[in-house]
Amino acid sequence: MEEFDREDLLEIVRLGHPSLRTIADPVPTAVLGTPEFRRFADQLIYTMIHAEGVGLASPQVAEPLRCFAYFVPGDGEDNEVQPCVIVNPEIRSIGSEGEFGWEGCLSIPELRGIVPRFGKIEVEGLDIEGNPLSFIAEGFHARVIQHEFDHLDGVIFLDRMEDMSSLAYEEEWLDYVIAPEGEDDDEWEEDE
Repeated sequence: MEEFDREDLLEIVRLGHPSLRTIADPVPTAVLGTPEFRRFADQLIYTMIHAEGVGLASPQVAEPLRCFAYFVPGDGEDNEVQPCVIVNPEIRSIGSEGEFGWEGCLSIPELRGIVPRFGKIEVEGLDIEGNPLSFIAEGFHARVIQHEFDHLDGVIFLDRMEDMSSLAYEEEWLDYVIAPEGEDDDEWEEDE
């Protein structure tokens, strides 16, 4: 990836922008591997990392193309996936088991909600040079890909939520959902 600075950041559009509700067009194979497309892919990755996200779809930067950047940080459960761009992806669930998990979105800043996703998927697509990709993704890796894939069809995570009562602002989510899970009961004892 080439060197970038702030001027190279792409603008991430927010909920309400029509690009987020548009079905994206396939990336023409003729542009794959071109300097212009490589630069766009690098800018997509750079913008995602700068925004501290794990995924960023082309429609989120008002480019209605079927591609997205993503990565999976290592945490002991999932293997780390380096930042990359998948072009014209297709996904297929493996099995019918679903998993519920918290999600957020760079286009819907500060909100989190519980979203059902398939726990294991098969992914096919192209890399930025036009080479075929095919792999199995599980767990968080599968969740990130499904979230970004939805953006290519004009779907946001709020559309997938089954129970809107889990929707929370990030600060409250951290204070009242995440923090209590790690609290020590001794903290609440009164001094004698």
